[in-house]
Amino acid sequence: MFELLASAAPAFDVDAASRAYLDTLQGPARAKSDAYFEGGYWLILWAALIAVLADWLILRFRLSALFRSLAEKVSKRAWLVTTITAFLYGLLSAALLLPWTLYTDYFREKQYGLLDQSFGAWASEAAISFAVDIPITLLLVVAVYALIRRAPRTWWLWGTGVTGIFLAAAMLIAPVFIAPLFNDYTEMKAGPLRDRIEAVAAKYEIPAQHIYVFDQSKQHKRISANVSGLGPTIRISLNDNLLERTSDDEVVAVMGHEMGHYVLHHSFIMLGIMLLLTGLSMFAVARLAPLLIARYGERWGVRDIADPASLPVLSILLTLVLFLTSPAINSLVRWAEGQADAFGLEAAREPDAFARVAMRLSEYRKIEPGPIEEFLFFDHPSGAARVRRSMEWKARNVPDPKIVQPEIEYDTKQ
Repeated sequence: MFELLASAAPAFDVDAASRAYLDTLQGPARAKSDAYFEGGYWLILWAALIAVLADWLILRFRLSALFRSLAEKVSKRAWLVTTITAFLYGLLSAALLLPWTLYTDYFREKQYGLLDQSFGAWASEAAISFAVDIPITLLLVVAVYALIRRAPRTWWLWGTGVTGIFLAAAMLIAPVFIAPLFNDYTEMKAGPLRDRIEAVAAKYEIPAQHIYVFDQSKQHKRISANVSGLGPTIRISLNDNLLERTSDDEVVAVMGHEMGHYVLHHSFIMLGIMLLLTGLSMFAVARLAPLLIARYGERWGVRDIADPASLPVLSILLTLVLFLTSPAINSLVRWAEGQADAFGLEAAREPDAFARVAMRLSEYRKIEPGPIEEFLFFDHPSGAARVRRSMEWKARNVPDPKIVQPEIEYDTKQ
């Protein structure tokens, strides 16, 4: 008798449950989300073309050679010549790319209502970011050119190792010294929500003595959390938008995802992936740059690959390699994010809350891309994929699951 009643009960329909969430995004909100994200596809292409054009102009007018010659008048020390050349090249590149940067990072974000800062506040943070990047970049460039001079055949291999050291150091110090330059980080207040987060962390033996909240609402309304750092500086942080715009269940669902990155050692895995891609990129540059310089070097005023005036040549090749490999990079990051999604569902056990979060992220991510579109352009699982994963988990793990008819408010300001 019981078996007959059970078989008569309606089964939980994953497709219908997923569609209930996806259908909450309609009209202007969906049009805005699709337009913003699809426009970003073209930005990837145009960013690469504009970067190549800027470097070509520098070579065409022999400006990097001029910078090198000026540096040689200051000193004959190779490291100092490289430093001065790279510094002047960096300043000129930033100036040439400034109109593009203003459009993509400020005006376009304002157009879609995704940036709340005034121009002055945005420019101030951009200046800080540039000031932080310059010395780090100069150190790396000087190190790579020293390797080119000392090991002209294998510099790309040694250069990959040096890049790995820089990346690890940046990951180590960024949470403690760099992130606080842009936002204030404070301990999350004690209370039921923090208790729930700490309980999930304790279940998986995740250090949670410190859970930080940062004031990203001064920049935009996007909800966000992250696992940052490396080794002793790994920390879990969430922005104030997440606390203010979502329910407690949604916060726990997001934090479960972020804890997944820690438990699954994604910091180290992603570092290894980045090194692999760096090695492939440097290998390609090591093979192609000498050929270009042999053919056009005299016209550009570039002597050889060890000449710091070759910086625009290396930059062009790296830009093209990174552009061509971006789908592979996106796929690797998306794989890690998918793993964290699966972990977060098991850890937080809040499938409907995670589905609501996936829908909220559609304010700036297209919710239902095609498979090729997702492969090429998405570095996170699409909202549709995340909602379906949540409903599949719900079907397997929640007793007598019900289809929820969610109500989610979307920002349509544009």
